[in-house]
Amino acid sequence: MASVPSLASTLQQQLADALTAALPDAGTADPLLRRSDRADFQANGILALAKKLKGNPRELAAQVTAALPAGELIKDIEVSGPGFLNITLADKAIIETLAARAADAEGRLGVPPKAEAGTTVIDYAQPNVAKEMHVGHLRSAVIGDAMVKIMEFTGENVVRRHHIGDWGTQFGMLIQYLIEHPGALKHEDGATGGASDGEAAMSTLNRVYKESRVLFDSDEEFKARSRDRVVALQAGDPETLELWQGFVDESKIYFHSVFDKLDMEIADADIVGESGYNDMLEETCRILEETGVAVRSEGALCVFFDDVKGPDGNKVPLIVKKTNGGYGYAATDLSAIRNRVQDLKADTLLYVVDARQSLHFKMVFETARRAGWLNEDVKAVQLAFGTVLGKDGKPFKTREGVTVRLEDLLDEAVERATAVVREKAEKVGLSEEEIVENGRYVGVGAVKYADLSTSAVRDYKFDLDQMVSLNGDTSVYLQYAYARIRSILRKSGDAVPAAHPELALAPAERALGLHLDQFGEVLSEVAAGYEPHKLAAYLYQLASHLTTFYDQCQVLSPDNAPEVVENRLFLVELTARTLHRGMALLGIRTPERL
Repeated sequence: MASVPSLASTLQQQLADALTAALPDAGTADPLLRRSDRADFQANGILALAKKLKGNPRELAAQVTAALPAGELIKDIEVSGPGFLNITLADKAIIETLAARAADAEGRLGVPPKAEAGTTVIDYAQPNVAKEMHVGHLRSAVIGDAMVKIMEFTGENVVRRHHIGDWGTQFGMLIQYLIEHPGALKHEDGATGGASDGEAAMSTLNRVYKESRVLFDSDEEFKARSRDRVVALQAGDPETLELWQGFVDESKIYFHSVFDKLDMEIADADIVGESGYNDMLEETCRILEETGVAVRSEGALCVFFDDVKGPDGNKVPLIVKKTNGGYGYAATDLSAIRNRVQDLKADTLLYVVDARQSLHFKMVFETARRAGWLNEDVKAVQLAFGTVLGKDGKPFKTREGVTVRLEDLLDEAVERATAVVREKAEKVGLSEEEIVENGRYVGVGAVKYADLSTSAVRDYKFDLDQMVSLNGDTSVYLQYAYARIRSILRKSGDAVPAAHPELALAPAERALGLHLDQFGEVLSEVAAGYEPHKLAAYLYQLASHLTTFYDQCQVLSPDNAPEVVENRLFLVELTARTLHRGMALLGIRTPERL
């Protein structure tokens, strides 16, 4: 594909070359280019350089200006204040660069994949077998899915991993109950697990979990048999494993139904739960102990850290193996790191996990570094996220104080969004089928965008009224901006509009064009810092520029010359493609008509 350098990067290079030419003694100098209210860009680097070379900054700025190449990029450049350069680009350069982006046959808008791609394992969307997904699972799934899409677009080789909770003591209880109640996993309507939908699967799992828990808490003999069953499970007893697999398969039916509601693809091959590392646990512990990374303390295998202490001032260990011989979560997480680095050849491990687990992962990552599994070439990062809050600013729960089921939350969002879509449906001429489909895309998009437009580490309030509002920083605002452009393009005859670099641009056209050109740079920043909220912010600003453009620049006005109409159609068509691509990278659909 043809890579299209951004206007900012081209200008940056020209300024850097001019600095070197004017000031050969300066070495490599950064012009410190940034967007400006006074012009298109401002270069501030000359001040620091003048101080370093003990020169007059305004004189140095004049020398740099004189050294810039004569060309079609810069329209005007002025020396301001103590040596700032205020730079205005030529209208022709803006439109020609955008035309090159529009001509990209691969649909990448001229954004090249990065030169040196690595392999990143992204660990996200981690539900638990035999348990319902609730609002707490939302952020890991939504943020992780967006990062997968963004990083793949930038050229990274991404391996998805869903580290589901499918192992542990509770399975002894569940399996023992199933042995003693053989038909328990059959659905109440008589259907088998494989033929059921997600709701029936979860209803069955809930019933079995509650009934087995009551028995476990009230019957000491059943409790003892359940504990023996855990031992049989960990030892790989065939009958026990077969029954355990039944719970996993039943849960996957449910998981897939929820992820389908989230408009998110989850492949079975990417689901590698705690059980997937079971065979590695003993070796992981042996390596840690033999290398001295872990030590025995009161019968348990532990790793200690100088900077991790409890309220009593004593060091708090990471427990890899418990006193009773059982394995802690750390053993599984460390085995997963070994697998991902040694077998999957990853050079980055990205964990999209609740901020409340930050201490655990800090200790796990440091342990892996001491063991040599993480090093200068292989890094692990926690993309920590905050809590979903209710309107009252407290963790989001039902009136009864129960954590909100994820399915209920999504259903309500879709219901609210469908009502919003229906209000405008007659004006647009939407069929009932389109109303229902768009209601789903708007509702799920609203939930995702509210999450992704907030910096991940911050808590955010779940307010459906605000989320489905047509005004403000919402996905609905962006979706309507896209649909509005598609409507204009249909009225124009849907011909591919031509760009006209010879035309002078109105201020709103220039602002829209310059913002469109930043798309690739924003994506690069988002991927490097794992910050999807910056892409959401860019798209909202793009839609805002579009609104200003509509207010100030008529597109299909008969008073406009044909070339002006074409150039404005070109700008809005490229805006639509950028919105569509950007929203898709966030996992949000953009309906053609709303």
